[in-house]
Amino acid sequence: MSARTTTRRRIGAFAAATAATALLLSGCTSNEPADEGDDAEASSEEAAPVSANDDLGDDVVIGFSAPAADHGWMGAITKNAIAMADSFDDVELRQAEATNDVNVQISQIEQFINEGVDAIVLLPFDGASLTEVAIKAMEAGIPVVNVDREFSSPFAARTTVLGDNYGMGVSAGTYICEQLGDNPDAVVAEIAGIDSLPLTQDRSQGFEDALADCGLDVDNRVAADFTVQGGESATSNLLQAAPEIDAIWNHDDDQGVGVMAAIENAGRDEFFMVGGAGSKNVMEDIQAGDTVLQATVVYPSTQAGDGIELARLIAQNKTMSDLETVGVPRQVQLFAPVVTADNVDEYLPTAFES
Repeated sequence: MSARTTTRRRIGAFAAATAATALLLSGCTSNEPADEGDDAEASSEEAAPVSANDDLGDDVVIGFSAPAADHGWMGAITKNAIAMADSFDDVELRQAEATNDVNVQISQIEQFINEGVDAIVLLPFDGASLTEVAIKAMEAGIPVVNVDREFSSPFAARTTVLGDNYGMGVSAGTYICEQLGDNPDAVVAEIAGIDSLPLTQDRSQGFEDALADCGLDVDNRVAADFTVQGGESATSNLLQAAPEIDAIWNHDDDQGVGVMAAIENAGRDEFFMVGGAGSKNVMEDIQAGDTVLQATVVYPSTQAGDGIELARLIAQNKTMSDLETVGVPRQVQLFAPVVTADNVDEYLPTAFES
């Protein structure tokens, strides 16, 4: 029998709340009365059905562990997980203290196993280091949902939720090709994250492949470290080495705060820049249109929220109602869309603060 939460906050899921707000605003800004005839009937017929997955089910306890919120994206990961759990009256979330200490995170998962939680949602500080304890949880009959940083064994997770790092590079490169594709001599620069990380390597490879498709390549490249200070230092070096640039892709909007500081200090504005991850700050700059920032590629900070939803379905032995296949998929990889001034309003509600 699952443990039950002592207090339940009845708030809507953040995605649902966003949709409801959008509908409310659209109704308030119109000066015309709503049609109650055929148009209303057609709208009703076209509306997507409410998913049965949201119906109240057996009470479940979900353990959640993630690294410390040392940058905006990671902070949003935890906030979104909490908000999603709070949106379900049949979910109790047991949140471990955020940590970048692998041994502490291992002990947290061991505690969840001892408590007999119904599922675990885990964004490991280091996937390989947390693999063994995740397998231990799975062998104890507790399904593990792995978020963002993959384990080194397929036996360590029931389901994995991933962003698309290679796809981020492809999206950024494709967008730049659309802007510069008719100029084979265009100079393209790249400000990467930590080069030793597979995610950085995947982003760079996707970027290179997409540029090659339109006859462009990366002319100047530097690596930062996903921090503001690292972004500023690496960008200063880049700008000194490249007197003329047509486009820049910066892998990460958190380090992008430093990137923008270096650009402003150098007084450079002959290029446009594409960001990465999708912070609220960058989206607002894109919306305002008064900086070199022209677009950003989303790496969803909603991944842990998705993990909570999937863990709940797995623990309740439910099938995803929008799929014909029985059960929850083994892996869900999220899309990496490009956000520009044309569609920024759609993505702002789920953006994170850098």
